Amino acid sequence: MRALALAFLLLLAGCQLAPVYSGGSQGPAATMLGAIEVAPIPEKTGFLVRDRLVSRLQPNGAQEAPRYRLVVVLDDRIDGFGVRGDNSIIRERRTLRARYELFDIATDSRLLLATAGSDAGIDVVTSEYAVVAAEATAVERLAQIVADQIVARLAQFDPAKAAPTAP
Repeated sequence: MRALALAFLLLLAGCQLAPVYSGGSQGPAATMLGAIEVAPIPEKTGFLVRDRLVSRLQPNGAQEAPRYRLVVVLDDRIDGFGVRGDNSIIRERRTLRARYELFDIATDSRLLLATAGSDAGIDVVTSEYAVVAAEATAVERLAQIVADQIVARLAQFDPAKAAPTAP
């Protein structure tokens, strides 16, 4: 059993895995995330995504002058499917997709172009208020999921290894 554990440790040491958030608030990931400013995102859904991004990227407020700018463009859709006998919709799918770009502020070059997204199902009931409330709850949850996906991707990104491109 010890030989198996030793072999596993030797194998693991060779793969060069390292924790993303090693070093805590002074580590490379936290330092890079804290240097990102988030450009305004239009509409209510954009406000929700931006608010979540700012709270995750700078949990203690802006710590230093930003070196990077994050630009996010959202695509928020609601599609109906499933039809009753009277041709009314019985189910909706709310889809939130984000296309985001990370720019170096000093050179205005794009370092990263990526996407994130998620879907949520909504039951359409006879109460219009309940449907509106369900749609609002879905967009809040989707905004959180999409923002978390963006932050997770940015935490793994190393700007030093990026090949800058024109916007």
